[in-house]
Amino acid sequence: MSETKVLLSLIQEHLDSFLAQRRDDFVAISPDLSTVVSYSHDLLQGGKRFRALFCYWAWAGALGNADIKQNEAQRAQSAEAIVGITAALEMFHGAALVHDDLLDQSDTRRGAPAVHKRFERLHQESNWSGSHERFGVAGSVLVGDLMLGWSSEIFGNALLKSPDTSIETACREEFSKMRVEVMAGQYLDVVEENAAMTRPADEAVGRANRVILYKTAKYTLEAPMLIGAAFAGASPSLLRGLSAFAIPLGMAFQLRDDILGVFGDPQVTGKPAGDDLREGKRTVLVALTRESLSTSVGRIFDEMLCQRNLDQEQITFLQQTIVGSGALAKTERMIEELGDESLNALESLEIDQRAKDELRALALKVIDRES
Repeated sequence: MSETKVLLSLIQEHLDSFLAQRRDDFVAISPDLSTVVSYSHDLLQGGKRFRALFCYWAWAGALGNADIKQNEAQRAQSAEAIVGITAALEMFHGAALVHDDLLDQSDTRRGAPAVHKRFERLHQESNWSGSHERFGVAGSVLVGDLMLGWSSEIFGNALLKSPDTSIETACREEFSKMRVEVMAGQYLDVVEENAAMTRPADEAVGRANRVILYKTAKYTLEAPMLIGAAFAGASPSLLRGLSAFAIPLGMAFQLRDDILGVFGDPQVTGKPAGDDLREGKRTVLVALTRESLSTSVGRIFDEMLCQRNLDQEQITFLQQTIVGSGALAKTERMIEELGDESLNALESLEIDQRAKDELRALALKVIDRES
């Protein structure tokens, strides 16, 4: 079994074991709480695990050139701890997905009902009083908050095995920074969805890029890599080099996600075709389209994006408008250019060659993925 497969198996075991313990604690309080843990557990099955993998290979790559050298015993303890660190990142990502689906009013996640929709169904099937939609909102907010807390708990427990106090401090700082930046990016995303029509269309691309820098690029790739490398005792220069690799790749990741959100195959993405359009997402793809349209067509385009019940004919119109404007082709070129920038930065990194090869393979998956 490859090292990556072993890691993924260990992460899943770690998450399963952690949630099994929490299930026992919760059921002891009330059987009603079992669904809270079950929904969390179900969400954490599978997924691409990009954050965990980039974190791990940054750690593995930095070990040989770290400022703080670790003896054999410390390395063995670090290898055990990095599983907990990567599991914490996956738990944090799960929390972000729960809240993101609620904010976007997205009904599905990975081909299954989103957590808030599962709570709605529970309310309906139980014949409880009140609004099932409000119950869905309440349940998913609490599950997301709970998973945020659990991610910090798992992360803190892993850092107890840190080989050095300065390493522990550096990791905590990176983790805290990640949490703040992703929330900032998420809020800017919400603001843009609601305020875009009141702001200059020729500034929309810049605003969209700022959103994806903080909501996605830093959180998805830079932060996990800096956490992993910091846990290996990486030097400031190596951390800067990893950021130079991670940021453009993270931007490319989100641009690919934007394309899939409009043109992706539902059988592959697990989301309905054109879902981002129904959610009114103000992505770079949309911003590039909008800045090329005439005032009259742009007004129609904006008005349609503000609707939440677009039919297939309207989705098709918006898709054709995006393609016809040249925005899709521009976004594809941006992905290619960002990918090249990232891979060039990777080549200059002084890290273990095996880790560099793994990071290159992961980068290509990010750029060329279909889901």
